[in-house]
Amino acid sequence: MASGQVTLPKVLSDHMVVQRNLPVHVWGWAPPGEGVMVSFRGESRGTAAGPLGHWSIYLKPGEAGGPFELTVKGTPPLGGTDAAVQTITLSDVLVGDVWVASGQSNMEFAMRQAATAGEDLPKAGNAKIRLLMVKKKTSDYPLDDLDTQGWAASTPETAKEFSAVAWYFARDIEQREHVPVGVVDSTWGGTVAEAWTRMTALGENAALAPLFVSWGQMTERETDALAQQKDEQRQRDEAKAAGNPPPEFPWHPQMLTWGPGELWNGMIAPLTPMAIRGVIWYQGESNSALARAPYYQRIFSTMIEDWRHEWHQGDFPFLFVQISNFKSNGSEDWAELRDQQLKTMQEVRKTAMAVTIDIGNPDNVHPTDKVDVGLRLARAARALSYGENVAYSGPIYRQATPEGSAIRVWFDGAAKGLAAKGGELTGFEVAGADGVFMPGTATIEGDTVVVTSDGLMEPKLVRYGWANSPQCNLFDGEGLPASPFSSTK
Repeated sequence: MASGQVTLPKVLSDHMVVQRNLPVHVWGWAPPGEGVMVSFRGESRGTAAGPLGHWSIYLKPGEAGGPFELTVKGTPPLGGTDAAVQTITLSDVLVGDVWVASGQSNMEFAMRQAATAGEDLPKAGNAKIRLLMVKKKTSDYPLDDLDTQGWAASTPETAKEFSAVAWYFARDIEQREHVPVGVVDSTWGGTVAEAWTRMTALGENAALAPLFVSWGQMTERETDALAQQKDEQRQRDEAKAAGNPPPEFPWHPQMLTWGPGELWNGMIAPLTPMAIRGVIWYQGESNSALARAPYYQRIFSTMIEDWRHEWHQGDFPFLFVQISNFKSNGSEDWAELRDQQLKTMQEVRKTAMAVTIDIGNPDNVHPTDKVDVGLRLARAARALSYGENVAYSGPIYRQATPEGSAIRVWFDGAAKGLAAKGGELTGFEVAGADGVFMPGTATIEGDTVVVTSDGLMEPKLVRYGWANSPQCNLFDGEGLPASPFSSTK
């Protein structure tokens, strides 16, 4: 690197949003020992690059506003002139709130694919909403920089490939808070939660030891499958040279796997020097295999706590979506995965869960209603991050109390009471001491639900919405659905 040359990470670019009310972190690289001066909003501070060429400067916090210019200038070498000095000027910088959106395909799902795209994309121009799209990248070690083209203001063109959930979330927050909102789209379809979690954090949790056994088994199966594909291709090639018809083989899908920590390293770690308001997350479908779903809460909780640790910002809000309804095959347990997500919300501080059991598509793992998902996440942000007194969770199971031939279910978070949407209350099952569940008849009594079943004189257990794609219709008075649950868990 030439003397006087200064380099910034790609996350710092024109049109970016700086997190309000937190120190402004500017960092980058320069020749070791070289001086660097940063100026922003009338404040200037300097430092020198360390032995490895890295430098870091923190400026004073400030209120929302802009646009501003941010300049980064290398100091002239000894005996040199200003002509040898590089100056970087970032223009159109706003100060507001920055949210990171991550997860798998339902968060990656682009605006152009959403059911409401025809109406909303033409109106997506909003200079106060800024978008940063992170390109897909894996790594065996934490990277210093992202693969991205940088920040851009929201327009019909920049929004069309951006996360629909994240865009609707940002639009609602900007309209209500009247501050600039920056959203980072760091997503990859089909990915598992452990790939987004640091390997060190996973390894430190003894309860996750079975996870690594599972990964080893998956790797062996994938290696065998790839070897078989190569052998089949070789036989086809040999037959075609010999003038014979190629042999027919059953189709073997090529599995794509992301090892533990690989997506954290490539797509999240480079973001952690940047101050943020919080995280929105939509993932879990790829962790729903029968052998893996029971470990999701351990993995997910570890991930949340580790992200907070690595960001060094305390307990920022972590808002996530409970997976929706889908007629998945018998090798997956979506009900168990939803319960694992519910436990995470109940046990990890400053988290919230947007229930979407009512807006999925049983025949498509990618439902196109993303506006309601974004708005439910925004309600959670309004409550947890912005201090607004607004309902956001829907009814959440608290406890079940046997009462003779019935069982009464109590809920938290049932704003304005309980309601059965569309008529008779459905989705409840009860079981006796033998644990064998049967359909129940449920009625709403005040803020509770009473469940009975013909032929079961002493129900001991109750569950609701306990299927991959259940038929269930319990809501609160705000129109938010109840989370599926089981009193056996």
